[in-house]
Amino acid sequence: MGTTIEDENAQYAAFLEKVKRTIYVDNLSPQVTEAVMRAAFNQFGNVVGIQFIPNYLEPKNMPQAALVEMENPKQAQEIITEMGHYPFMISGMPRPVRARAARLEMFDERPRKPGRRTICRWVDSKDPEFDVAKKIEHLVRKHAAETTIVLEQQLAEEEKLANQQNEMLKAHYRKYELLDSVLDDGTAQRLARHYNMPISDV
Repeated sequence: MGTTIEDENAQYAAFLEKVKRTIYVDNLSPQVTEAVMRAAFNQFGNVVGIQFIPNYLEPKNMPQAALVEMENPKQAQEIITEMGHYPFMISGMPRPVRARAARLEMFDERPRKPGRRTICRWVDSKDPEFDVAKKIEHLVRKHAAETTIVLEQQLAEEEKLANQQNEMLKAHYRKYELLDSVLDDGTAQRLARHYNMPISDV
């Protein structure tokens, strides 16, 4: 027994509700996992599901994007508002992620809109729309090339920032090691006695 128009309308309405409570997050580090995403966004509410958008064309180290479905539209909007005002880092990565409301066309499993038909066909070179299609193809390739250049520059800047952060962490670690050694070998206690200072103030 086939689906009725009522079933299709109900299915599409449920999908629209899902879109309303879903956010689109991009500029994610390639190292970010679903577990990391859940931990990051659960602080805003309850994460229902996470779907990473596959990257078929760009190199593996390029930023990735994901759809994050929250429990209700209010939680989704709060995340968008919060991330619009403050940088939001995930897993300590130097890349601040961005969020905005999801759109229908971002979902792979979106149902067909009731009453809508999709027709695909090859465009012949004699077709009046052929020149338009060629121009669109050219613009898409140009945009892809420009995007790749910008992303490569962004990755270089992020790598530089990450290296700076690592150097700072190493410097802090060396300081803590020095403090530990001063406490362990009794130097701190001797200085405290010499200057008549309580050890808790050293």
